[in-house]
Amino acid sequence: MPPLSNVQQRDIDSVFHPYTPLHKLSETGTLVIDHGKGVFIYDTQGNEYIEGMSGLWCAGLGFGDEELIDAATEQLRALPYYHLFAARGTEPAIELAEKLKELAPVPISKVFYTSSGSEANDTQVKLAWYYNNALGRPEKKKIISRQKAYHGVTIMAASLTGLGPNHKGFDLPVDGVLHAECPHFYRNGLEGETEEEFTARMANSLRALIEREGPETIAAMIAEPVMGAGGVIVPPKGYFPAIKPILDEHDIMLIDDEVINGFCRTGNWWGAETHDMVPTTMSVAKQLTSAYAPLGAVMVPDDIYQAFVDYTSRLGTFGHGFTYGGHPLGCALGVKAIEIYQKRDILSHVRALAPLFERRLTGLTEHPLVGEARFSGLVGGLELVADKATKRAFDPSHGVGAKVSSLIEKRGAILRPLGDTIAMCPPMIIKEDELNALFDRLEGALDEAEGWVEKEGLRG
Repeated sequence: MPPLSNVQQRDIDSVFHPYTPLHKLSETGTLVIDHGKGVFIYDTQGNEYIEGMSGLWCAGLGFGDEELIDAATEQLRALPYYHLFAARGTEPAIELAEKLKELAPVPISKVFYTSSGSEANDTQVKLAWYYNNALGRPEKKKIISRQKAYHGVTIMAASLTGLGPNHKGFDLPVDGVLHAECPHFYRNGLEGETEEEFTARMANSLRALIEREGPETIAAMIAEPVMGAGGVIVPPKGYFPAIKPILDEHDIMLIDDEVINGFCRTGNWWGAETHDMVPTTMSVAKQLTSAYAPLGAVMVPDDIYQAFVDYTSRLGTFGHGFTYGGHPLGCALGVKAIEIYQKRDILSHVRALAPLFERRLTGLTEHPLVGEARFSGLVGGLELVADKATKRAFDPSHGVGAKVSSLIEKRGAILRPLGDTIAMCPPMIIKEDELNALFDRLEGALDEAEGWVEKEGLRG
């Protein structure tokens, strides 16, 4: 390894990095990003990369968008901060809430602001508890999530997350969180089972979980339309239409986590529309502002909000909120981002590029390292396997996904390894030639990784 640069050493000396093998930092160093423009980012050494993950699934309009920069500057000059506590309001918070209500795929009455997707999903649980207390059902509090789900990193959101690294060492998950089976047909389908039969089995398994736990103890189920950090897992045919009647039968709310899926990413405004999901409430963040400022939100229907109104008349106030929830900068950027999505017709652009994205991604299933390609709109994943015929995975200790990611980086592109799944989520403004360049670099990295796998004898 070359010696660390001054800025890398300063970084390691002072910054506590999330989602990072901390014990390796002094050897590997860090990639310090200096600036970005369009779909490209540039490190402090001047190297250019196609940012194939939109940062963390969030910079849908890319980097350096002048309209967003102008909107932020204008808002900072007018009102750099205010809060929504104690019946205060700001025009950006009002306007953004109005826009979200108009865009929502189901009737929404009110928008509650947070600073992030984790806070939004954490709030969803508190609201579900509060709602059932309001209705005199104090025992109806458990939350169903799913194995391989990702819903954030606060104590409750990380408990909802169905990924081992988010639990190990943190004494998680907390009590009251249930994890249903992961609806991943490629990995969890039985031999000879059709996708429709798999969906029916997943629905029956959910019903059995509810009946085993007692529906009178379960408040809600939370689900991403497409499961992001768990491996870009696209639901099997008919999955949400199959589970919704079961939830309705047992009076269990369905919380739609749109934090990654929302705002045109899957080829519709909402992942729920793409995958036939009819939610009770919704969580949004990330592309809400195209990541130009932190902001999240929870969207609730009128019957639930009215239950809150009635309950607070007994309690005296609604005792929940965040200092930066509804921050005027974030809300102004949310308003502008939605305006840009609409006037530039980003939705049509995503739909126009989706066939190329699908063709290039599925074409990689011919590669000896690739077991499955998964996609929805402009989000996708490649699952790497040791044996294509049997779907046998590599030993996780080999770090094959991480190796492919590092090889892609050397070719001038950023993608994210989720174990041995390579995730792709490019800015939605990406052009056809840029998307082809991204795939060309990925193909080159896969070819080099195949040579490495063979040389090291990693197939076992």
